[in-house]
Amino acid sequence: MTSSPRFSAQTLSVLAALCDEPSQWQHGYALAKQTGLKSGTLYPILIRLADRGLVEACWQDEPEPGRPRRHLYRLTAAGLANATGALASAATPAATKAARTPAVRGTIVGVVP
Repeated sequence: MTSSPRFSAQTLSVLAALCDEPSQWQHGYALAKQTGLKSGTLYPILIRLADRGLVEACWQDEPEPGRPRRHLYRLTAAGLANATGALASAATPAATKAARTPAVRGTIVGVVP
């Protein structure tokens, strides 16, 4: 039995951003803005996902005049399946924990009377 790959929180945020429009090509700058990740974190994640066959990358065909070509990224079919499963699994423990934690009304955390 093979287990699904485990992803870091940062990788999950990239996968979630790519899942918003899985068939659309997105450039790294837009993904950085959407996820809040710095380029030194984002691009290694994208490279690892591409190496695993979960993301495909290509060069922009026609850049705007005076601008360099950019890499574009989108999920593969396997990437979409893995991302959907991983995001669902990541959401489940948080939801389960929140359901088990009783809410205390009127309590302000971090304030000492």
